[in-house]
Amino acid sequence: MMIELREVERCFLRGRTKVPGLQATSLVIRAGEFVAILGPSGSGKSTLMNVMGLLDRPTAGSLLLDGADCARLDRNALARIRNRRIGLVFQAYHLLPRQTVIDNVELPLTYAGISRTERRRRAAEAIERVKLAHRIHHLPALLSGGEQQRAAIARAIVSDPDVLLADEPTGALDSATGKEIMGVLLALNSEGRTIVMVSHDESLARSASRIVTMRDGRVVADTGPLAAAGPDR
Repeated sequence: MMIELREVERCFLRGRTKVPGLQATSLVIRAGEFVAILGPSGSGKSTLMNVMGLLDRPTAGSLLLDGADCARLDRNALARIRNRRIGLVFQAYHLLPRQTVIDNVELPLTYAGISRTERRRRAAEAIERVKLAHRIHHLPALLSGGEQQRAAIARAIVSDPDVLLADEPTGALDSATGKEIMGVLLALNSEGRTIVMVSHDESLARSASRIVTMRDGRVVADTGPLAAAGPDR
């Protein structure tokens, strides 16, 4: 899936004042790329991620997924696209505390109406892919931070989405564990999955095939070779 932003703006209201989150931002993410988005706090990184993930609607401009403009779709249509084609990973894992790892991972399939037997099979497969099978029946409180993030990544990929959007996935982790999580993301990318990652860690971002730098709601640099685009997912 190719993601294209054309002159996207996103403004927020603070009282009666309009605060720009994104300013005339244009960006193309091609199938198979691993793109790291860097920038200081308040630069618009997370706003950009929320727009690409269909969690937030642009104030102006177009957001195209495989050439189709999604910027003006209604909430139900956006939710269907997001649930089927986009996997989301956040800094604060968002695991349900009273559910085991496999129960957490299969949640997106539950919402999609998949049978329990098939849900279990797919969830176990996703957990194996992030190397967490030895914790499959543990509750989140019994997991380390890195293990919780692995569970969150498994949940994000269980529906086999076209693209994985990760917003500061290593932000709450120590450097060694952060490198392990980066290794998981790189392995998923090597399988052909498109990944866009917001990060504050430049050393980790260098592992991506492309680095986009933001400041004041704008893309100010776009460096690194484009990853060879594999077959469209």
